[in-house]
Amino acid sequence: MKKPRLDLPEEAQPRNTQRADIAPANGYAMVVDGHFKTHFVDPGAAQKACVELLKKYPMLRIEIYDASTKVRSLVAGEA
Repeated sequence: MKKPRLDLPEEAQPRNTQRADIAPANGYAMVVDGHFKTHFVDPGAAQKACVELLKKYPMLRIEIYDASTKVRSLVAGEA
């Protein structure tokens, strides 16, 4: 019995990977305990995602990094 053959496409799509130890060049990033995690284009979306994560895990230190000004701002949890 022949084994099925896995056919790979001729050209594989390039992977869009982002390293966690390098700050993004544009937009906003979620910084969790000093590590860059998720990249956002809109500051409102970044704030919303950070607040939701902070509600689930209040022990984390979550910041929003603004790539244009290279400033981190701490996200405060809602009581």
